[in-house]
Amino acid sequence: MARTKAFDSDAALDIAITVFREHGFEGTSAQMLVDAMGIGRQSLYDTFGDKWQLYQSAVRRYGIEETSAHRQAMRSGDRAIDGIRAMVDRVVAQAGTPCLGVASITEFGCSRPDLSDIHLRADRALRDAVVTQVERAKAEGDIGSDIDPDTVATFMVASFAGIRLAARGGASPDQLRALGDMAMRALR
Repeated sequence: MARTKAFDSDAALDIAITVFREHGFEGTSAQMLVDAMGIGRQSLYDTFGDKWQLYQSAVRRYGIEETSAHRQAMRSGDRAIDGIRAMVDRVVAQAGTPCLGVASITEFGCSRPDLSDIHLRADRALRDAVVTQVERAKAEGDIGSDIDPDTVATFMVASFAGIRLAARGGASPDQLRALGDMAMRALR
């Protein structure tokens, strides 16, 4: 008779995300993962596959959760621009916590097609949400009519990566807020 899992695989994946966020793929050993997740090595392999498969699952889940959090922020406020501001403020406030999306891109670039596909899906989902929000803000007169929503989406994604890298490099909270303010000013 097969044994049932004695752990919550979703909770274990959340812990793996935390470990990978801090140490990256190469800096994380299987032993670090099993210690942090509180499971045996065989349970890790039986549930998640090898370390690379676990990493892909972590990046995929992280991307979905981040996009969802960005969308939730954009739904706040009375006007579309308020939602964009809330999204920028969220990134600034959380910039000190390593971003698995940015870290995985800086670690692997486009060298791993399977990972690039995960990044592409997350990027598309976020861009679609930003484009929709920018179109609303333009209709409400809060963003310049000459501003292209697709360009804004590209700019926002790049700005968020820059803010997170600046935080990782030691930028002060005031400097991070100033970067967020500059991103918002670019929309006028």
